Amino acid sequence: MAENSQAANQVLEMSNGDNGLGRIEIAPEVIEVIAGIAASEVDGVEKMRGSFASGVVERLGKKNHGKGVRVDLTEEGIKVDVYCVIAFGVSIPSVAQKIQDSIRQALLNMTALEAEEVNIHVVGIQFDTKNTESDFVPEV
Repeated sequence: MAENSQAANQVLEMSNGDNGLGRIEIAPEVIEVIAGIAASEVDGVEKMRGSFASGVVERLGKKNHGKGVRVDLTEEGIKVDVYCVIAFGVSIPSVAQKIQDSIRQALLNMTALEAEEVNIHVVGIQFDTKNTESDFVPEV
């Protein structure tokens, strides 16, 4: 996403002790992908908000797992902002809490990093508008 232009130059360097094997760096884009996948796997999340460019890329066949996620590396720590569309009829606070828990756990398991903040922005509600033939009653 274009919003990450300042974070794109940053890398998160992990302290893995002094084992002499080298250093480990994690790009913010990796954290975006981890958070995006973790958020989209939560029941009640219909889709993630993306930009126009990410929509075009997805139509060309490439899945953008970091869509709808913005990561800021600050002095205080990692701040993750998630922009998602929630299904109609679910409890928004409950789903938002599950998204936060899922992202925190995924980051901890995969990178051994803890997020300082995981902010959930609900940008829409997805209504189930599927019309089936069983719903159609012909007039006689």
